[in-house]
Amino acid sequence: MTRIKIGILRETKIPPDRRVALPPAAAAEVNARYPDVNIVVQPSHMRCFSDNEYRAAGITLQEDLSDCDWLIGVKEVHIPDLIAGKKYLFFAHVAKKQAYNQLLLQEIVDKNITLADYEYLKDNNNCRLIAFGRWAGIIGAFNGLMAWGMKTGQYELTAAHQCHDRFEMDQQLEKLDISNVRILVTGGGRVAMGAMETLGKLGIPLISPDEYLNNPEISPVICRIDPCHYAEHKNGNPFDYDHFCKNPWDYKSCFKRFSSSTDMLIAAHFWDPASPKLWQPEEMKNKDFKIRVIADISCDINGSVPSTIRATTIADPFYDWDRFQLQEMPPFSDPEAVTVMSIDNLPGELPRDASQEFSRALLEKVFPCLLGEDPCHVVNQATITRDGQLNEPFLYLDSFLKGE
Repeated sequence: MTRIKIGILRETKIPPDRRVALPPAAAAEVNARYPDVNIVVQPSHMRCFSDNEYRAAGITLQEDLSDCDWLIGVKEVHIPDLIAGKKYLFFAHVAKKQAYNQLLLQEIVDKNITLADYEYLKDNNNCRLIAFGRWAGIIGAFNGLMAWGMKTGQYELTAAHQCHDRFEMDQQLEKLDISNVRILVTGGGRVAMGAMETLGKLGIPLISPDEYLNNPEISPVICRIDPCHYAEHKNGNPFDYDHFCKNPWDYKSCFKRFSSSTDMLIAAHFWDPASPKLWQPEEMKNKDFKIRVIADISCDINGSVPSTIRATTIADPFYDWDRFQLQEMPPFSDPEAVTVMSIDNLPGELPRDASQEFSRALLEKVFPCLLGEDPCHVVNQATITRDGQLNEPFLYLDSFLKGE
């Protein structure tokens, strides 16, 4: 039987990410489940699980991973660290033609690398098998609450990344006395549901979109809305979700009715660049634009939320947006400004919790396909390049790859 060697990469993206695809216990479980598989780990002083924790679990630490068959990480691999001819699995962020990773894709092709991307590992119903989205929602909502406390002076919260784990983070919310705030969450997927988990710790009422719109004086309250509440057909046709997904350009925003009675927006919805923005930048100048804190978990730069002009960091999570001059300001410098949180690696704030949940999905849903039979072609459908060539599902990236 051919033995397969899997190397767990040290994360190299800047700013640093402390997550890992396989924590020590999960790595040991892979070795136990698959006798023909050997997991080794590249040492790291930044990882949320120490090298000693891996040693204690019986996992070998190995700096040079060039003898591994698969190299598995979380975020994009630093270009100079790519090893020619290898198979990689990580979040590549190239399949949507992200300009900032064009060089990464070009180097992957030049080095004859096989690249599979977690984001495109899906089941027969086209549902993702593995993601950090729930944790992005959990932590993003917490950061929104932290910003509200700092902006209003009502309370102070210890940042999530300064907490040992989620339990310590949540304990702060269970004691929080929050008032006079109307919180709106957009979306209905993993990210939004994660945000709702955090907000549920507050013990304040959750009301329907109709109640929210019809009773703008009630606070504190929480409301969650779906696309049918913030987008409408340009011709006045009834909203059809499937049609919206397939023809987003046929729709326009009707979000204004919410922005006039919302204090904190938690943006947790998926946004297609062909679909309408929630609002246009000039609309923020209107006196009836009441939003003062935006936790943009989706973090689409210059996308659905026009005030999200850049990603923030775990170390420096907020900036203010002057809604009249439409420009960035230092955080919490003006009560009339909108405070924005747009961290693009939120799960990294609670890396141990997020990594452990991620690894369960990797073990139960992905490794059986990666290491055994894959009759549904799960791995192939997520493979962007194979031996330096674009794989069939991703041939549309050819012009992007060539820099055209």
